[in-house]
Amino acid sequence: MAYTWDAVLETGNELIDRQHQELIIAINNLLDACNNGKGRDAAESTLEFMVNYALKHLRDEEELQVRHQYPHYAGHKKMHDHFKRAIAEIVLHFRENGTTVALVGKLNISIGEWLTNHIKNEDARLARYIVSR
Repeated sequence: MAYTWDAVLETGNELIDRQHQELIIAINNLLDACNNGKGRDAAESTLEFMVNYALKHLRDEEELQVRHQYPHYAGHKKMHDHFKRAIAEIVLHFRENGTTVALVGKLNISIGEWLTNHIKNEDARLARYIVSR
């Protein structure tokens, strides 16, 4: 399942939106590599990029929350920490099993669906808060 960037995912914050777009592209690239048998090396390099970019994005977003004294920071960070654990599980699964149907399922649910739901709800709420200040 490919993910599409659209207006529903826009927060209005240029940095965050650009990073979200890059994450959506990275998820789609990784799903493509897994689904089309592009080989372990291609999937691994794409997974490595996605993980590093996701961690950078979460740090940037958390710094933004601290800078703007976001009142829901603790809960938002807890969600990020959960996401980081999900990413770590996917990396471990990949290293142990390679590109499997189970890995694609985990990518869709633990990464793709989680991220798009998080953007639509939590990140949109963060963006509204920043704009209101």
